[in-house]
Amino acid sequence: MQELNEALFLLINAQDRPNAVLLAIAKIFANQVIWLAPLAVIVGWLRGSDRTRMLMLEATVSGLAGLLINQAIGMLWQHPRPFMVGLGNTFIPHAPDSSFPSDHLTLLWGIAFSFLMHQRPRFAGVVLALLGLPMAWARIYLGVHFPLDMVGAALVAGLSAYLCFREERWFMDTVYRWATAIYRRLFSMPIRLGWVRP
Repeated sequence: MQELNEALFLLINAQDRPNAVLLAIAKIFANQVIWLAPLAVIVGWLRGSDRTRMLMLEATVSGLAGLLINQAIGMLWQHPRPFMVGLGNTFIPHAPDSSFPSDHLTLLWGIAFSFLMHQRPRFAGVVLALLGLPMAWARIYLGVHFPLDMVGAALVAGLSAYLCFREERWFMDTVYRWATAIYRRLFSMPIRLGWVRP
């Protein structure tokens, strides 16, 4: 399996002198697109109904739970990144930590898959899920992940979203009350001015 993983990595990874435009596009997908997920959650929370806010909070819990699962996997099984074993070319800096699964993709898809579980934010879920594909390519192309890291991210994100969807009745009401209380305290002035919903 590792031989296949490395072979696929070398097939996707950028060569010594990649096209400058392609390199720039890859860096945007690798590092910047991730911010669209929390942005979607924030906009949904600030402008949405109580039900929409519940869905935004569920998606947030899904993404964060996925990252916690990744941390547990990393502690139990350290898998080196390509540059840690001298494989391929690397074009963005990254800490030499465990590569499996990809945190970026887990967070993006954890939120996206959670959206896909519900009708109201499903379109946003489709958009974010599709954006995960070039993100996965970019992080391999730039040399910081193996292909199987992305498969792992998809599995973790799917599991996290499913568990949050299935078990939300056990925790979402309490989490929603806490989040709403904190939000109303922090955003008291914009709420009074009518810029955002109370």
